[in-house]
Amino acid sequence: MMGPQGSGKGTQSSLLCRDFDFVHISIGDIFRWNVRNHTKLAARIKKITDAGLLVPDEIVEGVVRGRLEEHDWNYGFVVDGFPRTRPQAEYLFETWNLDRVIYIDIHDDVVYERVMSRALVGEGSGFTKRADDNPEVLRTRLREYYEKTKPLLELYARKGMLVTIDGNRPIEEVYYDVQDKLGLLERKQTPEPQIVW
Repeated sequence: MMGPQGSGKGTQSSLLCRDFDFVHISIGDIFRWNVRNHTKLAARIKKITDAGLLVPDEIVEGVVRGRLEEHDWNYGFVVDGFPRTRPQAEYLFETWNLDRVIYIDIHDDVVYERVMSRALVGEGSGFTKRADDNPEVLRTRLREYYEKTKPLLELYARKGMLVTIDGNRPIEEVYYDVQDKLGLLERKQTPEPQIVW
């Protein structure tokens, strides 16, 4: 699942996992867990992300490799926030069989509106403020995204794996489109098999 900050990657990944029994592997969530639990990795991650930079490939690959090696899924997994660079993509392609890459495409002005709104809601409700919830850091992260991550779309398109979704719409409309493009609507509407004794 790909897209810039505020595109709804995490939300769409969670919905897919809820409805189709996939396992949600969120790199951001893993990093935030490390920070909350003050692991050895936490200080390195926090320093990098607070500056608005992407975590280096070797750190990310190590975290992803460890998570995927748990093999705790029955029907597959959705990776949210990885890969972000060409080396990360090459690792994933060499190691796992991928079905599709979903790219949630949103305009920059929508990114700023959503992320800044999230910051205001988070402060008002007592949640921890995220590092990218300020304009300067967000600008840095978007620049890094366009330089390092968005070029991967060409790679996925060449492999015939890319599915582009218009993310400038309400969550429900985006989710319907995601399911439709993945051919999951039919599966969702199929009744459960009856067991007769």
